[in-house]
Amino acid sequence: MKIEQQRGISVTSSVMQVDYDGYQINIVDTPGHEDFSEDTYRTLMAVDAAVMVVDSGKGIEAQTKRLFEVASHRGIPIFTFMNKLDRDGREPMELISELEEVLGIDAYAMNWPMGMGKTYQGNYDLFNNRLELTHPEANGGNDFLPLNEDGELEGDYEVKKSPWYEEAVENAQLLNEAGNPFDSEAIQAGKLTPVFFGSALTGFGVQTFLDAFVDFAPAPQAVETVEEDLVDPLDEQLTGFIFKIQANMDPRHRDRIAFVRICSGEFHEGMDVTVARTDKKLKLNNTTRFMADTREHASLAVAGDIIGLYDTGNFQIGDSIYSGKHKVNFKPLPQFTPELFMKVSPKNVMKQKSFHKGIKQLVEEGAIQLYKTWHTEEYILGAVGQLQFEVFQYRLLNEYNSEVEMTPLGNKIARWISEDQLDPSMSSSRNLLCKDRFDQPVFLFENQFAENWFQQKYPDVQLESLL
Repeated sequence: MKIEQQRGISVTSSVMQVDYDGYQINIVDTPGHEDFSEDTYRTLMAVDAAVMVVDSGKGIEAQTKRLFEVASHRGIPIFTFMNKLDRDGREPMELISELEEVLGIDAYAMNWPMGMGKTYQGNYDLFNNRLELTHPEANGGNDFLPLNEDGELEGDYEVKKSPWYEEAVENAQLLNEAGNPFDSEAIQAGKLTPVFFGSALTGFGVQTFLDAFVDFAPAPQAVETVEEDLVDPLDEQLTGFIFKIQANMDPRHRDRIAFVRICSGEFHEGMDVTVARTDKKLKLNNTTRFMADTREHASLAVAGDIIGLYDTGNFQIGDSIYSGKHKVNFKPLPQFTPELFMKVSPKNVMKQKSFHKGIKQLVEEGAIQLYKTWHTEEYILGAVGQLQFEVFQYRLLNEYNSEVEMTPLGNKIARWISEDQLDPSMSSSRNLLCKDRFDQPVFLFENQFAENWFQQKYPDVQLESLL
């Protein structure tokens, strides 16, 4: 997106497929900004392993902690890459300790940096018993140098003169004696995270990371259905679920792509599937896969693959699709309870059509949540963070040519109520009665005090929240 280039941040998840050393890896890159955590949470439902990239200058951030909790709850393997070693940052031992203490997971250092920033000499590779060098030209042209059984470098090499090499040897000995032992089963269970150091910008350490990733990351796993059955990836029946919808990925064509995680079976071009939510049958002809910044036609896909379906309004986020007659419905994807709300209306009443189309599509792709006031049906937007509103406003103008007025509301808490318990007279200036996009009643409370007062006044009424 152009806004991502302008702001230098990612505001939506992106998908890419790469081939590495005979393996096919489906990569889903998630937004780093906390305001877009809902998109990231949904994405984590579609993967079998997570790579946690940590800025070595900052350590564990609040957003990292929240996303780790979701990945940990799913029990998927988590691989950690301590990034930006080409810059000065925090001490490696401090980073490892913080990782274990804050996130509550054991760590195993696969390698250890020799210096950082301008003094970065490379990594002492504990797992492969070798040195990986940032300056091979100064060491006989070698990218890697083997270590002896004692974990030391033999021969006359420039790197041996560095105090960072000596320090790395000492730290490696300490880790071998007092650190966590390597355990591939614990990695698979999400109980132990292998930690790598390097620089994504320069590419240093990435090959070592990928080599270990393809060795220890799992193949596609079974996925649980609403009925708590497990769909095995080797089942013949094609199944999958929509975890992301993106409108206007190609501004020239105003397309809309539904991203499908294949859970079992084989997808073949032209096959018929059923959408579990609507029982509608569709023929999947126009499909695509994503390779770096290009798209390719997808004629075949298997369990673990992510493909894009051109969508004309048939899909919603969380939809399950399946071939054959046996209905499969996967568990719903998480949705956050918004904490910020704004009234929204078009500046130009002559552009109502583009305004409504834009809101409809952006809401369906999960970019924002939509509510309407109960009686007057004024539009209210709900978001997890302020930046969601700014991106919504930008996209509505640039993708749908609709300029909008947005007015902040003082309401902070959304709580759902069942229709059989609802009395519209319960609404007041401190708890605004609305309906969500599915026409379910929801109260928007000013604050916790207003919610508590409501529950004291109506003790038999049950209020519900999302995540």
